[in-house]
Amino acid sequence: MSEQHIISAFDRDLEEIQAHIMSMGGLVEDAIRNAAKSLETRDEELAQQVRKSDKAIDELEDLINEETARLIALRAPTASDLRLVLSVLKVSGNLERIGDYAKNIAKRTTVLVETAEVSGSAVALRRMAREVRSMLHDALDAYIQRDAAKAEEVIERDEEVDQMYNGLFRELLTHMAEDPRSISACMHLHFIAKNIERMGDHVTAVAEQAIYLVTGQRPTEARPKADKTSQTI
Repeated sequence: MSEQHIISAFDRDLEEIQAHIMSMGGLVEDAIRNAAKSLETRDEELAQQVRKSDKAIDELEDLINEETARLIALRAPTASDLRLVLSVLKVSGNLERIGDYAKNIAKRTTVLVETAEVSGSAVALRRMAREVRSMLHDALDAYIQRDAAKAEEVIERDEEVDQMYNGLFRELLTHMAEDPRSISACMHLHFIAKNIERMGDHVTAVAEQAIYLVTGQRPTEARPKADKTSQTI
């Protein structure tokens, strides 16, 4: 088998795996959007749909893992190509975790349907989720296009998500102090907000992989974090 044929086969296999990454990313974006929408509209059917859709995300991660292992075994990639192949595993792992957080939000939505609404909370959470979903879309674009500058912008935007989280956390504390009957609902809402904040962290991890592919180095400076709630509790 000629060297050129081997290279072509490797590229073809890698393109197929990256296509799975983009499909997985699309499913995760849908999960984020639908989880937030089901919470805001108190749509239990949509929340259940989010929970069921997580299976497809998990199956894609399994497929990516299998095809990546096969690619390494059959194609014996060089050091630079191996870096690219291994990054696929990290990206798919982060996407799977984001999907899990979306599923967790949907689970809590079914509980919150039975409680009184906490004014403004669902809208604030949907705004947070919308920003994280936008960040994910851009992070995946940066990864596929090998755009380090765009990836850096995504990482910087995570600070805004942290600030949204901090603001909502303070509002929930106020609600609980003023109306003890809201404590249960506010605790669920806080866990949802924390899930979305953690989604943002996994999105930045995807963006860091894009930078690593372009530069060969991971960002050395600690990325900006504005989650100060641990200092409040």
